[in-house]
Amino acid sequence: MIDLLHTTTPKRVRTLTPDRGTEFSGYREVSQELNIPVYFPNPYAPQQRGSNENTNGLIREYFPKGTDLDQLTDQDIDKFVRDLNNRPRKVLGWKSPFKVLFETKSRLI
Repeated sequence: MIDLLHTTTPKRVRTLTPDRGTEFSGYREVSQELNIPVYFPNPYAPQQRGSNENTNGLIREYFPKGTDLDQLTDQDIDKFVRDLNNRPRKVLGWKSPFKVLFETKSRLI
């Protein structure tokens, strides 16, 4: 996670709000390395993680509950990630997350 977030500009990643799962037990290291605060939502308060809950809903459009993810190929996963990252979002002014994160502006002199 640290390597991935290091590839983005510091202006893009200002805070981190993970789930309360044990996979985030190393949050202190992430916080120190990236110099950002880490916030944990209250238990049973999905409204405190709106973007996360919205993304979970989008994932369910591709993989309904009960889908055996072990049966998916790497190509299936890659296609899903591309589709999701290139899907326009209202909150981003109908731009895709990919465009917002990596779009560069060119100037002609």
